[in-house]
Amino acid sequence: WFIFQYLSGFGNEHASEDPRCPGALPEGQNNPQVCPYGLYAEQLSGSAFTCPRPTNKRSWLYRILPSVCHKPFKLLEEGHLTHNWDEVEPDPNQLRWKPFEIPKAPQSKVDFVSGLHTLCGAGEPRGRNGIAIHIYICNTSMLNRCLYNSDGDFLIVPQQGKLLITTEFGKMMVEPNEICVIQLGMRFSVEVFGETRGYILEVYGAHFELPDLGPIGANGLANPRDFLVPVAWYEDRQVPGGYTVISKYQGKLFAAQQEFSPFNVVAWHGNYTPYKYHLDKFMVINAVAFDHADPSIFTVLTAKTTRPGVALADFVIFPPRWGVANNTFRPPYYHRMSVLCGL
Repeated sequence: WFIFQYLSGFGNEHASEDPRCPGALPEGQNNPQVCPYGLYAEQLSGSAFTCPRPTNKRSWLYRILPSVCHKPFKLLEEGHLTHNWDEVEPDPNQLRWKPFEIPKAPQSKVDFVSGLHTLCGAGEPRGRNGIAIHIYICNTSMLNRCLYNSDGDFLIVPQQGKLLITTEFGKMMVEPNEICVIQLGMRFSVEVFGETRGYILEVYGAHFELPDLGPIGANGLANPRDFLVPVAWYEDRQVPGGYTVISKYQGKLFAAQQEFSPFNVVAWHGNYTPYKYHLDKFMVINAVAFDHADPSIFTVLTAKTTRPGVALADFVIFPPRWGVANNTFRPPYYHRMSVLCGL
């Protein structure tokens, strides 16, 4: 039995330690000569060291064994991932797809990694500029396997079935109508409870942020306090048969073996974490005198580019709301773009 606990706040400086090891978080410094309990200090960086303070992302992890204690990575032929957009001829027509069928267990066991399918994308991960959209389908949990993405951030949107996601920072339960973000370089494993399906938005070279509110003012849309970060949890578990660490690197999968669980972080602190958000918390704004407001007022998270006002990708929802207006046609108008403003 596990009681899920979370820290609240988007991009905050958080600190957490597993209550089984009180005092595991060093006081006064990040990298003492000897850490409490003989732990190893590691810094996980989500930005360049020299980024301005508002955009500098890093967390310190205090773990039982270093994360580099593994055998060399080897190419893993698994899943249906790609970043080669030239494999399909361009088609300017509107497209849609049927739901991906979930294989039936136990005849065909598919976990989160082997059930990844790339739908579309733009740019490429080596230049750290672009996006990809994937579908995941699975019917079994990842057993003694974890994944980390060296290319970008995963924004995971469950559509069917809930996910128990174990990360180096702790555990999160993510259900339909919730989203979670696993950022670049964070190791995670997914446990499922039957047939499971959902979407993934991957961004290269940028992290998701809360959109600027502008004339809306100080409050509205997704409030920072509603984003939840897991608390520290560790397992000190040896795996004599081998634990598989999978890396998504330059659009391909690689696997390395080690003899212990990677989820051995006893304490951590920083502002670079996984997080989740319940979409019911979104404060919708849409009461107009006429016409229809642009869909940007429904943006939950955005990944910005260097060009002000232009996003690499936007995650937008259209939740239930009061639509009060006079002299207007209430359904959204057809929106034709001359440039790609965001996905």
